[in-house]
Amino acid sequence: MMTDVMEQSGGPTRPGQPAAQGAGSVAATSPTGGHTEPAEQQTGTEEPSASARIVQIRERIDEIDNALITLWQERAALSQEVGATRMASGGTRLVLSREREILERFRVALGADGTQLALLLLRAGRGPL
Repeated sequence: MMTDVMEQSGGPTRPGQPAAQGAGSVAATSPTGGHTEPAEQQTGTEEPSASARIVQIRERIDEIDNALITLWQERAALSQEVGATRMASGGTRLVLSREREILERFRVALGADGTQLALLLLRAGRGPL
């Protein structure tokens, strides 16, 4: 997994990219081992309590990401089953009123980004149009 890190110069870089002139090189930390980085490079701060809190927050973010991925996959599978069941019974491939309902629900809750998220969810379940 590739993550952005901050160099001492303050500019973002990706692990493996050459460091900016005058800055130290940044080593990537692999989840399975490899180079280790000082806490500042992992969290963006040298302050121990802030660094510890950032690590704690990121652990929760990772848990949420894992749950989102699991739910995304479950939703896509259920949506595919709905489509297959509908088509096997002689129905249509899509029910546009249902798709509009989902788009609107996400738009109201999340704004423009919600619409984009809903479009991705719909595509994952039914495939591209």
